[in-house]
Amino acid sequence: MESGQQLDWKNLGFGYHPTDYNVRCYYRNGQWGEWEVSSSDMITIPMASTCLHYGQESFEGLKAFRGKDGKVRVFRPEENAARMQHTSRGILMPELPTERFLEALDMVLHLNKDFIPPYESGASLYIRPLMIGLGKQVGVSPASEYMFLMFVTPVGAYFKSGFRPSPMAIMRGYDRAAPLGTGQYKVGGNYAASLRSGVLAHDKGYSAVIYLDAKEKLYIDECGPANFFGIRGKSYITPKSPSILPSITNKSLMQLAEDMGLTVECRPVHVEELATFDEAGACGTAAVISPILRVDDLDEDKSYVISKDGNPGPICTALYERLRAIQYGDYPDNHGWVRLYEDL
Repeated sequence: MESGQQLDWKNLGFGYHPTDYNVRCYYRNGQWGEWEVSSSDMITIPMASTCLHYGQESFEGLKAFRGKDGKVRVFRPEENAARMQHTSRGILMPELPTERFLEALDMVLHLNKDFIPPYESGASLYIRPLMIGLGKQVGVSPASEYMFLMFVTPVGAYFKSGFRPSPMAIMRGYDRAAPLGTGQYKVGGNYAASLRSGVLAHDKGYSAVIYLDAKEKLYIDECGPANFFGIRGKSYITPKSPSILPSITNKSLMQLAEDMGLTVECRPVHVEELATFDEAGACGTAAVISPILRVDDLDEDKSYVISKDGNPGPICTALYERLRAIQYGDYPDNHGWVRLYEDL
């Protein structure tokens, strides 16, 4: 296994690189057990597990950043714990308490500290919590046993082009999630549902698909695996829908927008509003903000140009720089968002 010191930090892609350890915990007989440390990146599960047959599975994604001061910061892990609990309630899995989630985080970071990329390398340590149903079922019902696992992997920038606007597409023949389905939960099935349209969009030269609501095809839902937002004047506008996964990055950007004097609107956003935005972007853990160059509505033969000069807009740029500065410790953490480690 390659050690952290041997990695070419500046040329890491956004992919999986093995690290030394992961941590695991099992839920049996109505309670969570003790932590187990594993050096294997393999798991053994029964072939009749509910995660394999009925989709009882959830995951999260967050990052650790090494600052100029040498300290390590993780951005809003309590929010990831809370969102995972929300998903557990939605698909009838046991909730892992926040304090146990943070225990796993502390352990996995200390066990893999050599893989936390250095400051200004452009890389970070991606943290993946995962929960799966292990109970053996052939009938459709919740499992009686579960496993929670947390592993880490160093990653580079999500987009090789960096913080640059890219074109996105509306493809009305595809839905990511039904209005009252699992869209608000972070489960793998939602991502499987987006694979076909995502690959088709990439083949046509687009970076992501902007999904419209599945019922009326009039309102913007999600933007690929991220949330959508638009800037109009001094307003930060982001869609509200029961099928959107609440993004921790978007929640943070809304607060920063308010801090910068913008009005925040979280409401249904009609697709034709795309013609009125000065700036727009997709936001999420992987890229923070992916500015949008234009949106092509492929079925309606319409194109909405967002960036007139091909560059990120001033508000997108300010929000992106402010959020990243907080994550790396280069700007005061006025909202208490980062979990600080001084011994890594």
